[in-house]
Amino acid sequence: MKPRAIPRRAVAALFLERQQLDRPRARRLTAASLEAFVSGVCGLQIDSVNVLDRAHHLTLWSRFGPYDRARLERLIYRRRVVFEYLSHVACFVATRDLPIWRGIMAQIPERWRKHYGRLVSRLPLDEVERAIAEAGVANKAEADPDSRKGSAGWWNWTPTRRALDYLWKSGRIAVHSRHHFQKRYAILSRVLPHAAGVAPLPPGEIARERVLRSLAAMGAATRDDLRGYWTWPRIGTDQAAALAALRREGRVVELAVEGLAQPFFARAEDVAALDRAARVRRPSRGTTLLSPFDSFLWHRERVHRLWGYHYRIEIYVPAQHRTHGYYTLPLLHEGVPVGRVDLKLHRERGELAARHVHFEPWLARGVAPPGAHWGVPDRDAVLAGLAEALGSLATFTGADRVTLARVTPGAFKRGLGEAMRA
Repeated sequence: MKPRAIPRRAVAALFLERQQLDRPRARRLTAASLEAFVSGVCGLQIDSVNVLDRAHHLTLWSRFGPYDRARLERLIYRRRVVFEYLSHVACFVATRDLPIWRGIMAQIPERWRKHYGRLVSRLPLDEVERAIAEAGVANKAEADPDSRKGSAGWWNWTPTRRALDYLWKSGRIAVHSRHHFQKRYAILSRVLPHAAGVAPLPPGEIARERVLRSLAAMGAATRDDLRGYWTWPRIGTDQAAALAALRREGRVVELAVEGLAQPFFARAEDVAALDRAARVRRPSRGTTLLSPFDSFLWHRERVHRLWGYHYRIEIYVPAQHRTHGYYTLPLLHEGVPVGRVDLKLHRERGELAARHVHFEPWLARGVAPPGAHWGVPDRDAVLAGLAEALGSLATFTGADRVTLARVTPGAFKRGLGEAMRA
């Protein structure tokens, strides 16, 4: 049977909805909304870069606006609505999804034996676990006295630190809290007392569940999108087999997306949602900036494929070779990436510095975007939306003013400056 054809903008619109970017900064952060978001997108990425703010704070601000940080801390570390584990990379994941996380944890011993061989048997697993249990809560240095001596050990880690990683990934310990962003570990039963009573998802079901959850988070996706979205642990051939089985069962269908050669796949129950998405006049209402580690950008090739928007974070690029700046945030206006802003927070002087605002060339020319779009964005609306978003972000990060430096193209600087003053 010939795959059903759908417009590219239907895929883009449903992706925005599933990523909760159809109403950016318009939701209220509660236990239920945090849980629904983190579960729905398969994880909230954690990253240590703090040029502007921690990655998870920025991702949540893009959905919930300037929320109460103390409330978030309570939801994470007291109510345990989410906990730290891995999906794309290190993430907060939803506690309500414990069956799949417990299933993945149960696979770690065999995975490590295959990868590291007999070295695993030399790790001081029981000793480290016992030390953490006796301490109650311990950070990495407290659990690894050798690290204070400067010893290297395997893989530039001490054996104790490698044991700590194994114990965490296999679910014998968990991240209890953080102090100055450093992890503090405890025995899993202290962090999630009910975890032991949660049956792990059977091994044969894990790949299937990952495919279905990833498709739900993206709406529709290519095989490449599936590989690049939920990346840990790698499942390779298991994912391909799971996708094939789900197609045979009719739970996943193949689609042809206009203008794109690769086949797309969607859950059967999402076909109606894609039909509705194809008819929307405006897929997103509002303007926001996105963390470089936002789940919307986990597989950047997908964003380029759908919108024609190329993005990469340039913190690892030598200064002389950077195009847009050290820490640029994509600018999303009414469902279309229209530019990016290099931002830095000067905490000591309460200043949010927009060091370089770079709008897409098509916007400067006043023409339609190259990928999915819903008409030519209004230039004044883009400038006003960015100005408002910068003001919101300044409030959230504790800055009392926003400064503007370079703008590309330069003709936009005056209008943006006026919008910011207004």
